[in-house]
Amino acid sequence: MHKVSLFRSIQLKFIVIFILLLLVTIQIIGAYFVRGLETELRENFEESIEATVGIMEVNLKQAFSKDRSDDNPDTPSLEDEVQDIVQVNNTRDVKIQVMNMQSRIIASNDTTGGSNIGKKTTKDFITNVLRNGNENKSNVYDEENNRIYRRAVPIYDDEHTQTGALYVEASLEGVYSQLNDINSVFLKGSALAITISAFLGILVARAITRPIQEMRGQAQKMAREDFSQKVNVYGKDEIGQLAESFNDLNAKLKHSRALTEEERRKLSLVLSNMSDGVIATDRNGYITLLNDAAGMLIHQETEEAEGKFLLDVLQLEDRSVDISELPDSGSMIIDFSDENTIFEIRAKFSTITDEDQDVSGFITVLSDVTEQQEIERERREFVSNVSHELRTPLTTMRSYIEALTEGAWEDKTIAPKFLQVTQNETDRMIRMVNDLLQLSRMDNRSESLHQEQVDFINFFHGVIDRFEMNVSEHITLERDLPEGSLDVWLDQDKMVQVLDNVISNAVKYSPEGGVIHFDAAVQNGQLLASVTDEGTGIPYDKVDKIFDRFYRADKARSRKLGGTGLGLAITREIVEAHQGSIWAKSKEGKGTTILFTLPLENQKRRGD
Repeated sequence: MHKVSLFRSIQLKFIVIFILLLLVTIQIIGAYFVRGLETELRENFEESIEATVGIMEVNLKQAFSKDRSDDNPDTPSLEDEVQDIVQVNNTRDVKIQVMNMQSRIIASNDTTGGSNIGKKTTKDFITNVLRNGNENKSNVYDEENNRIYRRAVPIYDDEHTQTGALYVEASLEGVYSQLNDINSVFLKGSALAITISAFLGILVARAITRPIQEMRGQAQKMAREDFSQKVNVYGKDEIGQLAESFNDLNAKLKHSRALTEEERRKLSLVLSNMSDGVIATDRNGYITLLNDAAGMLIHQETEEAEGKFLLDVLQLEDRSVDISELPDSGSMIIDFSDENTIFEIRAKFSTITDEDQDVSGFITVLSDVTEQQEIERERREFVSNVSHELRTPLTTMRSYIEALTEGAWEDKTIAPKFLQVTQNETDRMIRMVNDLLQLSRMDNRSESLHQEQVDFINFFHGVIDRFEMNVSEHITLERDLPEGSLDVWLDQDKMVQVLDNVISNAVKYSPEGGVIHFDAAVQNGQLLASVTDEGTGIPYDKVDKIFDRFYRADKARSRKLGGTGLGLAITREIVEAHQGSIWAKSKEGKGTTILFTLPLENQKRRGD
């Protein structure tokens, strides 16, 4: 891993690129320099040879032009004079030969035992010059594979007649040896330059990459959400400007993260304190987030619900519902009720889309609508009950009025009975409407109580006395009321209505010979009063419903006795308006007890 990171390092890349550029530059300069130097050395060498050849041409021309007749006995022979000329111009590593027109060597600077003087040359390079009279030169390799320079020129006398040829052969190894020495010096200098340049390249690369490495380290810290540090700015160049921009980015990211974190905390706080449940899912419908309210509504722990399929959690897997169709459904009521409790929630669905308008997830908002649904059902039942209660007397009245219209009014026996029934039904409807109006006023808190301090025991005795005067002799009223007084703050008219409703129901449902028992006591700092009959009783699952509007435990008997089903509902509203409570106890076949409480005067402030 270290080697891989080293070779991937921008610092190493800088150094390698720097050295490669230097090598390429040195190679180009070296190639151009060596080529030029080689050409220059060779040209200088050839010029020196040409100078020697030129001098020898002049001297040899004079030698071949001399008169060597018997009249000049002091004149040396041609061979001797030419040999002297050759020896005078003898140069190290240069081979000189002079040939006559018969290709015979007449002079040579090689005077060793192996000299070719007097022999005929067989070299085509020389014979072509003797034959054609043209100069010739070339660079060739000898038998020992050494590079040599050859030059052959014709020799003329004063009459411009070719009298022979001059052949010069010089070794070029000295030139190339000198060139190799120069190349060696150049290579050593290049190696030294590359070494120094590599060292300088390292320093330059470190100077360039140091801020980049710092920015890399800071970027890694920023990836770990650490925005506490800044990178150093070493200059005003592009890297310095990049460092400044990086610090600006760090500050902006820090600010953005702070804002995001603040918004996240706000959102988390809102989600945590929302009474509605919120569930977020991915595009496939698997839960990614839900708040505590949602967990409570769906009876799931938040940690356990995450990752589950939304339709399974909402118990919609048995319905023909597709996750992609949920947003189109808008909302739906989901029933979580069991045998003991009623529990219904409303689920509203919406989609989350990205910038390309592709669905990336779903949001589901859950609301507990159990109470609303109960109220809605009660409203529907109330409307149905009112309609039914009004239809029955109206139907009866219509039938009797039609009979009277058709002639029954002339019958003095039947007409009074029909009119009496019509009047009774009218009174019944008036009572029902009055009860409904009273309930409406109490619901709207528009009916005020006129409370005063009253001794409830005397008040209770007075109401019982009134019933005792009118009750059937087959029903007995028993009182178990304490001595002394129990003062309460109450509206006497409203409380008379409460006791009338409770006692009237006890009388209605008491059998002949039955006993109605009245009781009052102090319990937990409150007055507790009760009325008990020996009627048929109420089933256990219906005891709490007798205070609902229009509810009748025995519908046929209640309607026969003229009840509207609103008496106990009004009773409850009045008792609760007095800051008391009312409930019932009953067993089938063993009678019913209605109990209610009222605050005692010493527990109740006059202004309450």
